[in-house]
Amino acid sequence: MLVRILEGVWAFSAAGLIVLVLLHSPKGEGLGAIGGQAQLFTSTKSAETTLNRVTWTLTVLFMGLTTVLSAGWLAR
Repeated sequence: MLVRILEGVWAFSAAGLIVLVLLHSPKGEGLGAIGGQAQLFTSTKSAETTLNRVTWTLTVLFMGLTTVLSAGWLAR
């Protein structure tokens, strides 16, 4: 049961990472291109900072779960 829940969280973090990486732009205009950015964040810098923090959080979660699930540390 626990393994299934962790696999679900792992899949969610993978999908979230794909979306967040696509939102990033090398010129810093990735999130601004969506439109409606002004309603979500007070500034572009705030939006990029938030996007970076969420991306790093999901990256650490994804890598940690990948290690735990692939090592077989949890009994099925």
